[in-house]
Amino acid sequence: MENETNTTEEQKNPVGRPTAYDESFCNKVIELGKLGKSFEQMAAQLNVSYRTLCRWRNEHEEFCHALEEAQAYEQAWWEDMAQSYLINEYQGSTINASMWSRSMAARFPRKYSERLKQEISGVDGNPIEQVVTWQS
Repeated sequence: MENETNTTEEQKNPVGRPTAYDESFCNKVIELGKLGKSFEQMAAQLNVSYRTLCRWRNEHEEFCHALEEAQAYEQAWWEDMAQSYLINEYQGSTINASMWSRSMAARFPRKYSERLKQEISGVDGNPIEQVVTWQS
């Protein structure tokens, strides 16, 4: 019986510092996401570590959903920014080719990626033959 009492007492008074989590943080991270803020910036705004933010995400389902929503807003904010600078207006409308290329490669990597794969092989795909000759 003594063991049962200890277990109940431990559940009532968990060891460690009490959590600073507040349900209002859900709305706060969504608003920060709308401003394009990263998870690290959200953690700083909430005055907690990134690790704490991750722990709250795992422990509180509503916070997990809020972070997912915030991440979608964050991505939309950055995409809107990129699109707004895609056209240069300095000397007439021209496309910012560098930004366009990087954006397309990131969004559609199978069609626009600039990755190259090189293989060096011998005749008919065989290993390269190394021949050493001595000249006298």
